[in-house]
Order: sequence, then C-alpha cells, then structure tokens
Amino acid sequence: MSTRKKIGIMGGTFDPIHIGHLLIAEQAFQQFALDKVLFMPAGNPPHKKNREGRATNEQRMEMVRMAIENNPHFELSLMEMNESNESGYSYTYITLEKLKERHPDTEYYFIIGADSLYDFKSWAMPERICACATILVATRNHTDEKLLDYELKMNSSWFKGRFEKLLIDNIDISSQQLRKWIREGKSVRYYIPDSVIAYISDQQIYRTKE
Repeated sequence: MSTRKKIGIMGGTFDPIHIGHLLIAEQAFQQFALDKVLFMPAGNPPHKKNREGRATNEQRMEMVRMAIENNPHFELSLMEMNESNESGYSYTYITLEKLKERHPDTEYYFIIGADSLYDFKSWAMPERICACATILVATRNHTDEKLLDYELKMNSSWFKGRFEKLLIDNIDISSQQLRKWIREGKSVRYYIPDSVIAYISDQQIYRTKE
C-alpha cells in the first residue's frame, strides 16, 4: 500500500485572499484526493514588483491564516516569505525543488489559473517546475476550451510535464477588483471571508490608490 502523500500548493500574493481561492483549493482537494493544500503567500514575486497601496507581507499572511483556520485540510506555509533567494525574490521552481528535497515521499500538485497557463512558458525554469509537480489548471467560466486544451498539450510537450484540468465553476473575481471595490467603499461581503473583511477594515488596508 502506497504511503506517498499528495499535497496541493496554492500560491499567490493573496492581496487579499478571497472566496475564489478557497473554492479552487477545496475543489483540488476533492478532485485529486489530496491529503492537504498548502496556501503559500509569495514573499516578493518577481512579476509583481510594485506593491504601493497593497497589504504588507504580515497583513497578507494574517488574512490567509484567518481565511483557512476552520478548514482542517488547509495549511498556511510561509516558505516563500521566509526563503526568498539572494535577489530578494521568490521563484516557484526553487520552492518546489526545496520541497521535493525535504519530502521525497510526497507528490506535489501546483495549482494555477487558466490565465497563468498561457504565460507559463515565460516563468523562470518551467521545465524544473514540471519536474517537481503536477500542474493543476483551474478553468474559469469564460475559458475557451479549445484554446485551453491546446495550451495544455503544448506545455506538456515543451516542458515534459503533467498538466491536468481542475474543473470548477469558480467565481470570476480577482484580488485587483476587490481592492478597487474596497477603495471605492463598495461591499465585498461573501467575496471575502467575514473575518478577513473585518481585519482589512481594522487595518485600513487598500484605502490608498495603487
């Protein structure tokens, strides 16, 4: 009987974390029979260098913790926040290689959105990412299925990876849109967990223009 663990990784800036992130992670847990899903806030992602008007690392970490605290198979990982490389940035391939080295008995499933799949070839060392993890691609309601299937096939061929569709009718909302609504004083109820909304209000996050 296999004792290999199956761990999902939900990376992102989570600025702020919202219901879409939680639904995708829960669906990945169910669809691929994972043991747990790690929520891994990026410390300083190289493609998002301008952080003006955003939450601090500590605030993003606390929002994730609050959002997942009642789910026993969700876990907060601060690995990317604590282990950025010498340049000060965090790279997915480095994170995954460290995880595989530390836990060789674990299969990793890295969760991305369909939009990220189209840019995957521009990521740092995509072939090394694929060597460490199965890539789960969360579809959106407006996803072009033929284009998605083509991208899955081509990326699998280019980077010798395993790409799987994560089937979900997820809420079509983004953290950027939610930050804009908060600045404008609009309600984000039901899009963000109540505890996180209260924290954002208390900390006065996202009130200044980006």
